[in-house]
Amino acid sequence: MITAYDFSLFQQDIDQLSLNKSVAIEKIGESVLKKPIYQLKIGYGPRRVHWNGGFHGNEWMTSMILVDIIRGLVSNKHIFKKVTNCSLEEIFQNITLSVVPMVNPDGVDLSIHGEKKAEEYVSLVRMLNNGHTTYSSWKANIRGVDLNKQFPARWEEEQKRKPVTPSFRDFPGYAPLTEPESIAMARLTEYEQFDRVLCFHSQGEVIYYGYGAKEPHESWETVRRFNNASGYEPVQTVDSYAGMKDWFIDVFNKEGYTIEIGKGINPLPLSQYKSNLKKASQVAYHSLVFHGD
Repeated sequence: MITAYDFSLFQQDIDQLSLNKSVAIEKIGESVLKKPIYQLKIGYGPRRVHWNGGFHGNEWMTSMILVDIIRGLVSNKHIFKKVTNCSLEEIFQNITLSVVPMVNPDGVDLSIHGEKKAEEYVSLVRMLNNGHTTYSSWKANIRGVDLNKQFPARWEEEQKRKPVTPSFRDFPGYAPLTEPESIAMARLTEYEQFDRVLCFHSQGEVIYYGYGAKEPHESWETVRRFNNASGYEPVQTVDSYAGMKDWFIDVFNKEGYTIEIGKGINPLPLSQYKSNLKKASQVAYHSLVFHGD
């Protein structure tokens, strides 16, 4: 039975995946409430691809999907070859894959379980939740900061038009990179020097691939392949800044993508899970293939 994917279930999956010799797991940081933020690594090639999910609390389905994709990669290599026509063994001689499935574990648990998971922040989240007793609309971290509006890529523009104090969504913080979760992601990216970054969010079934026309020319060919595989619509730009994808393109001049899975209202209904997993898997698999090398 498919259920809402909280940090406890995620930790169980991490413990299980740690038994697989092909998956290296390390803690890259901690949330505000000291929950570990994990990176999973597979492969040993010079090209570095990164996936992440769970930036927003009520988008926990992205975390669930990424873990399922990883589980599939290490248990059924034939699926990958069927989709991409490439051998998984050859791919991981050329690729090192980094995955951070749950960037915002505090927000995920709050969205699913409510204020009993807020610990010392219960008074704050109760105030920010506008009188609602459920937290299904909660996107921010436990301090009311939107982690995907924390990156120094036109952050000042985003700050001017978003909430000026902590909120259940959209508050970019009082400065870029103030939150431990966003700091951990920035440090990881700077250290690993990724060649391609995929940020999984929900919803809309679109892929944003540009940032101020700074994206590399190969981004269009890559996103076309993603579109052909999944049906997700490529969108070059959107009037939104300060996301991890924006910062990655701006600073590193490499391929960055925001993949919006599913359609509807977050959190997406579990009845969509199998369909969303199938489409997201197509994008994820194809992101491991570099053409023209």
